[in-house]
Amino acid sequence: MSIHPVMQRLAEKLKRTDLPSFVPGDQVRVQVKIKEGDKERLQAFEGLVIAVNRGPQGTFTVRKMSFGQGVERIFPFNSKVVDKVEKVRSYKVRRSKLFYIRGLRGKAARLKEVERATAKA
Repeated sequence: MSIHPVMQRLAEKLKRTDLPSFVPGDQVRVQVKIKEGDKERLQAFEGLVIAVNRGPQGTFTVRKMSFGQGVERIFPFNSKVVDKVEKVRSYKVRRSKLFYIRGLRGKAARLKEVERATAKA
């Protein structure tokens, strides 16, 4: 299924460029805009990226543990609700979708951290 050229141009024009590049296996902190009455504030949602779906309406899924309960949220890349995404750390994974993490508990759910190269000035 191909996208109409006009729709493709519109999608490219509206595409966000301020988000960092991240892949499944990265821990990210997503700053989410929360509207309470007439006020608006930012709330952090920090967790493991378990899936990234690219495309014009691309999304990424972030999973975190909250009081022993697994919580997942799906964020569209071009959403106005997502204020900022920060990459916290990276883990070594060998798959593009990490849905198997849902079934693991405790030490079994650990991933090995990858050391990021730091620029020396």
